[in-house]
Amino acid sequence: MLQHTAEAKRFYKSRAWRKCRDAYFTSQHGLCERCQQPGLIVHHKVYIDGQNINDASVTLNHENLELLCQTCHNREHFGGADATREGLRFDENGDLIKE
Repeated sequence: MLQHTAEAKRFYKSRAWRKCRDAYFTSQHGLCERCQQPGLIVHHKVYIDGQNINDASVTLNHENLELLCQTCHNREHFGGADATREGLRFDENGDLIKE
């Protein structure tokens, strides 16, 4: 299961990320870039890790972002396997929640 570090969780709650994410979502007209269904998650193409979490050219760069629906995001991270059981899903921060 995808787990975010405390540092990554702080980043995903930051004002800078929220503004960047919202602007990118709008620029893509709210549609998943892979299947054209309604988008949900602004995904980093180059995954964020401890080495690049403070590098805005990775974390806040529209060239490194992709708007995905939940299904395409799960395929990206879990290779097409159903990532959750019925009634559960990952939110935009990568946290597991009940539907």
